[in-house]
Amino acid sequence: MHIGRNKAVVLIAAFVSLVCAPVKVPAESTQQQTLLALSKHEHTLSMVDPATLQVIARAPVGPDPHEVIASSDGKTAYVSIYGGGRYHAISVIDLVGKKALPDIDTGPLNGPHGLAFVGGKLWFTAEGAKAIASYDPATAKINWIMGTGQNRTHMIYVTPDQKQIYTTNVSSATVSILENAALPPMGPPPGMRPPPGSQPPSPPPGGPQKRTDWNQTVIPVGKGDEGFDVSPDGKELWTANAYEGTLSVIDLETRKVKATLDAKAFGANRLKFTPNGKLVLISRLGDGDLIIYDAASRKEFKRVHIGHGAAGILMDPDGARAFIACTPDNYVAVLDLKTLEVTGHIDVGGEPDGLAWAIRP
Repeated sequence: MHIGRNKAVVLIAAFVSLVCAPVKVPAESTQQQTLLALSKHEHTLSMVDPATLQVIARAPVGPDPHEVIASSDGKTAYVSIYGGGRYHAISVIDLVGKKALPDIDTGPLNGPHGLAFVGGKLWFTAEGAKAIASYDPATAKINWIMGTGQNRTHMIYVTPDQKQIYTTNVSSATVSILENAALPPMGPPPGMRPPPGSQPPSPPPGGPQKRTDWNQTVIPVGKGDEGFDVSPDGKELWTANAYEGTLSVIDLETRKVKATLDAKAFGANRLKFTPNGKLVLISRLGDGDLIIYDAASRKEFKRVHIGHGAAGILMDPDGARAFIACTPDNYVAVLDLKTLEVTGHIDVGGEPDGLAWAIRP
């Protein structure tokens, strides 16, 4: 077949352009992910490589560490020093330098326990003070406190918009829902009339100032409610009631318990949804079986033997694994979320408990 000279030149040019064109390669994630695990016995925070399951560094923390959380940039870890409600410190760890920093003194906010890091702030429960508070790392000050009036305000969840806070109150057998609500602009006191002929006050610069206040809804659940989680779609809150062995399912729109499940989960310590919201994992300090519930049917799906008892539960962000701190067995069990079988153990020191992720861009 004969091709004209001009057409041949065009075809050759197009071929060279196609071959030599730069190839777009998907950018690899540069996030550095570290598993954080506490040891109550050694008073240490272990930093674990989640790929190899090896401890890469340890840092000292205060006595009786219970929960750990990392800052949003993954550079700092905070550890609640609980002491059964007696102590008043939060340990701080530099995760880049892998060293301890000066503690945060929570003052009269005794018994810090549950932790969350949202909106650049560290939120925590203060069980001994029946309160919750937030700490601003930028100013190094506690910048907000609110009492719950409930006994043993223990675990905490803060919504991403910081408009709602959920807590479990173990000895009161309640769940608190705290909501930041808008208030109308402030006017004159009721019944007060301006003097005849007076001019109304000028509005402040920028117009009326926005006013908000926190309102609390207290929901009775089962005795010993402690471990809880909010479903990934934000519609339900499940809490494990250790003394009764039940699970309470709260509808977060109506703020009422819509189901009580007889899970026989006595001694339940923590409860977590899988990232896809399909399963709920419940650990128990006094029993070696991890209870797994189907969230949709609200039926028990499986029990997995993981040791002699467990506390902290942490989900892999990609939904592949769960990590369970088996406190009496001195290891963290690794659970494959597809097969629901234990695939390994991590030695992070005696009596492991709180677990968290540190993710650095």
